Amino acid sequence: MPDRFKADLGLVYCTAIWGATFLVMQDALAFASVLALLAARFAVAAVLMALIFWKDLRKASRAELGAGALVGTFLFLGYVLQTNGLRFTTPAKAGFINGSAVVLVPVALVIFLRKKMNSWIWLGVAATFAGLYLLSVPAGAVGLSSVNTGDILVFGAAVMWAAHILLIARFTAEHSVGVLSTLQVAMTAILAAVLVPIFDRAGWEAAKLDLSAGLVWRLLLTAVGCTAIGFSVQVWAQRHTTPAHVAVLLTLEPVFAWLTSYLVLGERLDARGWTGAILVLAGILLAELLGAQAAPESPGPVDEANPA
Repeated sequence: MPDRFKADLGLVYCTAIWGATFLVMQDALAFASVLALLAARFAVAAVLMALIFWKDLRKASRAELGAGALVGTFLFLGYVLQTNGLRFTTPAKAGFINGSAVVLVPVALVIFLRKKMNSWIWLGVAATFAGLYLLSVPAGAVGLSSVNTGDILVFGAAVMWAAHILLIARFTAEHSVGVLSTLQVAMTAILAAVLVPIFDRAGWEAAKLDLSAGLVWRLLLTAVGCTAIGFSVQVWAQRHTTPAHVAVLLTLEPVFAWLTSYLVLGERLDARGWTGAILVLAGILLAELLGAQAAPESPGPVDEANPA
């Protein structure tokens, strides 16, 4: 079997497991508070990734440690917003909104770095935002006042993912992808663990971690299958396939989020929702394929990004 075909299959695995994670994480909130859940998930994943990349970690420099901490901070913020958002919105909608991070990157480049973008990217941005409007604003509603709180939080997570993508694109030119991937996961676990007692004492979020079978298998799926294996497979796969293949296959993540939600919860999108979802996907593809090389890629999933 050619390496390119195996790489494409690996990326399909990544998008499928990342898409399914929206539902799994939503269910896991019945057993754990948001911060405790993230601390447990990323602690397990960090240990496994340290075992995978231990040779690289032994040679990590102080600059790599700083880069990993910074990237991990944005990864943490993204997951806190996304996981909280899943308390109020559906997995399918969260998946499509989350995918908008891809087109937020060129917007950020224009605003902060004065970069020039071609017309295909702007068309992709317009299509994506039109799709987000249809997904988040109910028919007949006026303005944005009726937008679901969960949709707002997940969009906030997409903004964090866009910042994460830009930072990763900057740092992977100088540092090991394995080291950065592991350190960002470890940083997410540390921040979540530190904030659990602080939020509990302040009354912002009661600490909860019910280590029953219902939580354990969800932790294993997200920590091992989604983060540790998903990160590692993507790092390998993107070295053996083309950027166009990567762009198309990673677009499948929100599709798998919807499919999982449909099969398990029976979640259905109405005509307005489907129109919005298709516009989001079209916008991502336009920005990624026809706006080629205009925006950097990130090394981890979207949850969790794209390595160089």
